[in-house]
Amino acid sequence: MRAVSKEPKRPRRAVLVNYGCAKNLVDSEVMAGHLLSAGFEISAVPAEADVLILNTCGFIRPSRDEADEGIQEALAVKKKRPATKVFVTGCYVEKDRAALALRYPEVDAWLGVKDYDHIVAAVEARPFPPGRRTFLYDHRSPRALSTPAGWAYLKVSEGCSHECAFCSIPSIKGRYRSRRMESIVAEARTLAARGVREIVLISQDTTYYGRDLGLRNGFPRLLAELLIRTDLPWIRFLYGYPEEITGELLEVMSDSRVCPYLDIPFQHAAIPVLKRMKRSLSGPRALGLLDRIRTRLPEAVIRTSLIVGFPGEGQAEFETLKNFVREARFDHLGVFSYSREPGTGADAFGDPVLPAEKERRRKILMEIQATLSAEKLRTYRGRTLDVLFQSPREDDPRDLIARTRFQAPEVDGVVFVRASEATLETPLRRVKITSSSVYDLRGILVA
Repeated sequence: MRAVSKEPKRPRRAVLVNYGCAKNLVDSEVMAGHLLSAGFEISAVPAEADVLILNTCGFIRPSRDEADEGIQEALAVKKKRPATKVFVTGCYVEKDRAALALRYPEVDAWLGVKDYDHIVAAVEARPFPPGRRTFLYDHRSPRALSTPAGWAYLKVSEGCSHECAFCSIPSIKGRYRSRRMESIVAEARTLAARGVREIVLISQDTTYYGRDLGLRNGFPRLLAELLIRTDLPWIRFLYGYPEEITGELLEVMSDSRVCPYLDIPFQHAAIPVLKRMKRSLSGPRALGLLDRIRTRLPEAVIRTSLIVGFPGEGQAEFETLKNFVREARFDHLGVFSYSREPGTGADAFGDPVLPAEKERRRKILMEIQATLSAEKLRTYRGRTLDVLFQSPREDDPRDLIARTRFQAPEVDGVVFVRASEATLETPLRRVKITSSSVYDLRGILVA
């Protein structure tokens, strides 16, 4: 009797779309890791997906609008292929689950920020105990990296214990909760063994790390442990509150393996606005902090985020902010228009500044910063710098994209280098800078 051959069963395909910040991206990578461990295939083609997962951001209205568009697109795929399952996770779900479920009844399941590790059970329609607090992965969690091969994010905590009036993160994710130092070091060692040359430590406030664990100088101690117990050549961290940039931290940052890069969200400079924001560091005090940083760490590169159009920001307060940007001479700057968020402390102030005026102010600050940035980048012409190569340039694959120690991934400018993709096999290289623009550099490989 002739045997009948059977076609091998195709793995179930999952497409995972991430919205929002780098912290969300790590959670998406952990979900992808769980799915791979369960035998799923991760795809990038929604039209071929058996499972579509959207990990959403709910921080501000524009982020929610983007997620709404994504949900509608996913449901359009489901309409064409009814067997496709759609799952929506993340901050937007945690914030507005009931309203979303009413608006989009075709979504198969909703998971907030507490159940990322239950994604396989949800997809397979198996019961699972709902999470009791925001999910925080550890070194044992499966994780499928989605960043270029040379670098990766490493999340050190979840939540936030600050009470900034404009921010909804504490109401969505709860109070600050640190990972154990041993877990962070173990993950860093694993990443290094996988060929990662730069780790980027992230959280809502990375410099707050360890306070909930009773650690004094917890974050400087964590950096010191990573320096001792790993051979990672670049260690970077993002998001440090002004009041937490201490002498102990700057001392550890003097080690050449720690990128001399500080992302300090000052938010504003005018005292009346800062008081309403529940932030404490005024423009003059912030300038004093910048002087201390640059004295202790001469190579320091500083990025900040500012908000325009916050209730109470009149023309005088905006002039204070403009002068602050000119005097501070930040290396990198992000400017955001205020978004009124229900349930935050600032909600009661209303939203008196018109959107067009917010945008006008945002553009003025970015024009000032463009001049400052172009001046700073011109000083690198002719210098030879260490760079980390990451990928070909999409609009011109003859160029590779690289970053220096003073350029953080995904938020700052880059270095363009004419080189073959073989260069990516040894991602840390030396490059001589030949030209500069407003935000980017161009260079050539040095033997």
